[in-house]
Amino acid sequence: MHIEPGTLASSKLMIASVVATGLLATHAPALLTQPRMWLRTALAAAFFSLFMQAFHLPVGPSELHFVGAMPIYLAFGLLPTLFGFGLGLLMQGLLFEPADLVHLSVNFLSLAVPLLMVHLTRSPSAAQPTWTDVLKLDARYYAGVTSMVGFWLAIGEVATPVHEWLRFAASYAAVVALEPVVTLAVLASIRRVGHRRWAAACFAPLAVR
Repeated sequence: MHIEPGTLASSKLMIASVVATGLLATHAPALLTQPRMWLRTALAAAFFSLFMQAFHLPVGPSELHFVGAMPIYLAFGLLPTLFGFGLGLLMQGLLFEPADLVHLSVNFLSLAVPLLMVHLTRSPSAAQPTWTDVLKLDARYYAGVTSMVGFWLAIGEVATPVHEWLRFAASYAAVVALEPVVTLAVLASIRRVGHRRWAAACFAPLAVR
């Protein structure tokens, strides 16, 4: 889901930076007033970085990543995941791919906007979602991610053939199929330690029930 350096003009990068900053600033008060969220954000950033570095493959105009969005979101909650994405992308840029820092805000929005859409449209669910429940969340989320990448490519400085974007989008079908398995395994592991005092600090309330 990375946008390669040189794809977008500096004026569009500036607009993306303003939007990303505004999005984080809007949610920052809720995060800053809940100290438990700080630990969850750090954990979300760490796991996100681990997932992203564990598997990434160039496909068409972007990259196929195992983002781990749903296990992180369901384990830690919306705010830690949202800020964890930003912090994780920043850390990866500083440590592994400095060139990606140019498009930090763009790549963040590609992950954050679909996350917010999934969260806002998600129906109240039980503490133990089924494979089908998680599959639907993943399908909606990665449809959003690939659409965001398509949007950036559409307004880019270099024309990208539609079939190249379609090849990239289709590659995420593998993630949609695999990630529910990881998500359910993560949630099952959390529930096994949910009675411990530290688990309440580390994980979202629904995840430990």
